[in-house]
Amino acid sequence: MGPKKTPPQATIKPKKTLKKITIEQKKEIIGKHERGVRMCDLASQYQYAKSTIATILKNKEAIKGACVAKGVSVLSKQRSQAIEEVEKLLLIWINEKQLAGDSVSESIIAEKARQLHSDIIKRQPGSSSSIDDFKASHGWFEKFKGRTGIHSVIRHGEAASSDNKAAEAYKESFLKMVEEEGYVPHQVFNADETGLFWKKMPNRTFITQEEKSVPGHKPMKDRLTLLMCANASGDCKIKPMLVYHSENPRAFKKNQVVKSKLPVMWKSNTKAWVTRLLFMDWMHDVFAPSVRKYLEEKGLPVKCLLLLDNAPAHPPSLEEELQGDLEFIKVKFLPPNTTPLLQPMDQQVIASFKKLYTKALFTRCFHVTNDTDLSLRDYWRDHFNVYHCVQLIEKAWHDVTFRTLKAAWKKLWPTCILERDLEGFDPRDSVVVNDIVSMGQNMGLQLDADDVEELVADHNEVLNTEDLIRLQEEKQKEAIQELSSEDEEEMAAASSESIKTMLAKWSDVQAFIEQYHSEKTVAMRIINMMNDNVMLQFRKTLQLRKQQVSIKRFLVSKKDKESPSKKQRRQATPEDEQSLCKKHSLPAKLQGDTDACMSDCVR
Repeated sequence: MGPKKTPPQATIKPKKTLKKITIEQKKEIIGKHERGVRMCDLASQYQYAKSTIATILKNKEAIKGACVAKGVSVLSKQRSQAIEEVEKLLLIWINEKQLAGDSVSESIIAEKARQLHSDIIKRQPGSSSSIDDFKASHGWFEKFKGRTGIHSVIRHGEAASSDNKAAEAYKESFLKMVEEEGYVPHQVFNADETGLFWKKMPNRTFITQEEKSVPGHKPMKDRLTLLMCANASGDCKIKPMLVYHSENPRAFKKNQVVKSKLPVMWKSNTKAWVTRLLFMDWMHDVFAPSVRKYLEEKGLPVKCLLLLDNAPAHPPSLEEELQGDLEFIKVKFLPPNTTPLLQPMDQQVIASFKKLYTKALFTRCFHVTNDTDLSLRDYWRDHFNVYHCVQLIEKAWHDVTFRTLKAAWKKLWPTCILERDLEGFDPRDSVVVNDIVSMGQNMGLQLDADDVEELVADHNEVLNTEDLIRLQEEKQKEAIQELSSEDEEEMAAASSESIKTMLAKWSDVQAFIEQYHSEKTVAMRIINMMNDNVMLQFRKTLQLRKQQVSIKRFLVSKKDKESPSKKQRRQATPEDEQSLCKKHSLPAKLQGDTDACMSDCVR
């Protein structure tokens, strides 16, 4: 008996990893199939089984209608549409908090998420929180943070309220630094961002009440962000930066507005808030040249101090970027949670500006209703637009008084203010409020001083669920309207097929990066930015063109629907007519009568 053969050692195959298909890939597969690509070719191209492709195509309606939150690449049964909506609105809310320079903790974000989820569930008929519970757990938060790339989040504990001890310590260090560096009030500036609901009336006016009474409609709260800046001597106001959610509003096109000649630096993004890039643009193009010119005219050394809070638009590393033409600028940051105590712009300057804006708004409405046949309701609904808003902003910023700007530095730098500068100064702006009330009552509005103060406070109010939903809808609507005109004209040279090809290539690049990049979080953040800020525009272009084609097909004229015989009658040549007569063996007396012949042929 021969030696026993040793069986060959079994080779251990590596465990096959599950390859997930992103929603974008699924939509891309569906799109290619609808354009005529065969299922077997799709399976070969994407390296999936035919059954997988078939399943995707079977569920194409659900996939095409999927609208997921930022950063979500896979649609799973565990993620309900309510949670998708929560994350979209939550990101807007966090941006608003960051815009105000507020730090938020994980617990605060989780609590807001649960509140949003509860509100959204209540809005959905036939659903309840018990059916679709949402814990907003730590695991969810970590994934949400990775998908969206949010920052300025405190891991433990809640954001502290105003820190009086830190404010006092900072005040001492600030005064010491100013004295050592030899800064005078003309050289020290403060800049701050603020939100403005540019088309909003006090709550008790009939316009607001009328809007509230319309089913499913919220009062108009179109929001923009302003970056405002002035110096401690009160005699140098810097041109504000205005950030809106539309680059080219319809009102600008209608009035042929040249944005470079506006009294504000016009910028835009989908969230209508100041970003680091926009802030640096303002520093280079507005702040630096304006301050340099001002100091040279005053005969002062060309150096200045810019005081900022810790909003995301101006992070601590900002000073490293102040090179070249910006080297004469020194930046000093306020400690966290001291803005209400020390920030000069928050010491009645912004509040005064908003009251003056409201006064300018009421003045304009008063003159229109007195000088034209328009009613206040008609003017407000159909004629007042963001171009008029910019004009009112210019007037209101011009009308902020020297005393208001000087008094704003009293808490941080009391020695830079003389008593005579504040004689007769009223920080409450009671005269302005009384003017607003008087004009409002003359226009038939039910209004008092408390209503005006409430309106000014509402501009800084944290948006609730209804406001966040409304804000999101308005931005999406404005984006579609904007794309339908100028953006479409600029992209007219790009054919739909070339855009589809580019998007398909981008999908391949995205999939490659997601699979092989070592820093997954960083890679996903950049991919999301590309999808939101670049690729979305091309996708909307395709969607808009598809809608336009559908509309054109729907509105086909009646003459295009005429029977072929009638078209033939209208376009036939005499030779054709003679041949038709012979073909149909008509009587000879009719062969020369075209109308009779064709009529008979049609019959």
